[in-house]
Amino acid sequence: MRIAMVSEHASPLAVLGGADAGGQNVHVAALSQALAGRGHQVEIYTRRDDPDSPERVPLGAGVDVVHVPAGPAQQVPKDSLLPYMQTFGQWIGQRWSQDPPDVVHAHFWMSGVACLEARRAVSFPLAQTFHALGVVKRRHQGAADTSPHRRVEFEARLASEADAVIATATDEVRELLALGAPAGSLHVVPCGVEIFKPSLPQDHWWHGHDGRILSLGRLVERKGVDTVLEAVSRLPRAELVVAGGPTDVFEDDPEVRRLRAEAERLGVADRVHLVGAVSRTDIPALIRSADVVVCTPWYEPFGIVPLEAMSCGRPVVAAAVGGLLDTVVDGVTGIHVPPKDPERLAAVLAELLGNPPLRRRLGRAGAARVAQRYTWTTVAAETEDVYSRIMAPLPTGRTR
Repeated sequence: MRIAMVSEHASPLAVLGGADAGGQNVHVAALSQALAGRGHQVEIYTRRDDPDSPERVPLGAGVDVVHVPAGPAQQVPKDSLLPYMQTFGQWIGQRWSQDPPDVVHAHFWMSGVACLEARRAVSFPLAQTFHALGVVKRRHQGAADTSPHRRVEFEARLASEADAVIATATDEVRELLALGAPAGSLHVVPCGVEIFKPSLPQDHWWHGHDGRILSLGRLVERKGVDTVLEAVSRLPRAELVVAGGPTDVFEDDPEVRRLRAEAERLGVADRVHLVGAVSRTDIPALIRSADVVVCTPWYEPFGIVPLEAMSCGRPVVAAAVGGLLDTVVDGVTGIHVPPKDPERLAAVLAELLGNPPLRRRLGRAGAARVAQRYTWTTVAAETEDVYSRIMAPLPTGRTR
C-alpha cells in the first residue's frame, strides 16, 4: 500500500535532543522504515524549516521525506505552528487530489488538523496517533502549558472523526474515550525500539564514581530531571549523567541553566555531567556505561528511553505514569516510583546500585521483554493491520 505519514513538526531528519525533537521523530522514522521493509511505499510529510531543504529527501529504501511549504522556512516552536496548518493541509490536499495515498497516518494533533483540512479536497482513510494529549498536559502543567488554547477542542474533533485512533499505551485509552473517541475506533499499538545488543563494550564513556545513573531525553521541566538531582544528593558516591538538550547554544538554554543551578544548590555539581545531545550511534554505548537508567517524568504518553535501556540490558527506575506503566514491569524489568518523590527514588537507586545481581536480573528480563513485544517489525505489523481495517470499503451510504 501507499502510506502517507504526516508529522508536521517532528521531522525524521532532525537532530534529537532539542525541546521539540525526541521520541516522535524516532517513532515516525522507524515505523516508516519498518513498513517499507514489509513492502509498502511511505512518504513522510513534514514542515519545511530550512530554505535549503529540497522538497524530497530519501530516508531509506521505500521511504521519502517531503518538505511542505507552510509558514516561514525556519525553525518555529511547535506550539506556534497552528496558524500554518491550514496552508499545510491545503498543500497536501492539492498534492493528493489526483492520486491520493491508500491511507494517511497523522502524528500529533496538529498533523491531524492539517489532515482534516486536506480532507476538504480529497477523501482518504485517516489514522491518528496523538503521542501526547493536551488535556493531560494541561492537567499537569497548568498555567505553564504553552499549547494553543484550541488544542483540546481540535483533539476531541480528531478523536471522533478519525477512522482509527492509535493509542501507544493502555492508559491513553481512558483519556481518548473521555474526549469522545468511539470505542470501536481505538487501537493500542505501542512504540517500538531499535534493538541494541547488551553485550557490546562500553566504548569511550567514562566512569568515575561508585555507581552511574543515566537520565536521557529532552531537557524540559516535566521530564523530572530535578527530581533525579535531589535523589543523587542523597547518594554521596553516585554520579549522574544527563544527556539531551539543544544542539546549539547549549549553555544558554534556560533548562540547562536551571539544572546546573539546582545541582550547585544541592552540592552535587561535581558528580553531575550534562553532556548535551547524543547521536543515535552513541546512545547504546552511553546506556551500557550506566548501572541504572532513570526516567521520572510528571507524565509520559509512552517513553522510548526505558525501552532503549531495557534493550541494552540495563534496569530502569521509572515513574509510575502513562506509558511507563505498560513498558516497565515493576519488579521484573525495573522498578516503579511515584513522580516528584526524590526520597523514594533515592532509596530505590541505593538498593539497585548496591545489588549487582538484582540489576543483572532486571536487565535480562528487560532485554527479553523488548525482543518479544517492542521490535519495530512487530509494531509495523500491528499498525498495518489497523490500516487494512480502515481501508476496507464502507457500508453503502457512508462516506469519509
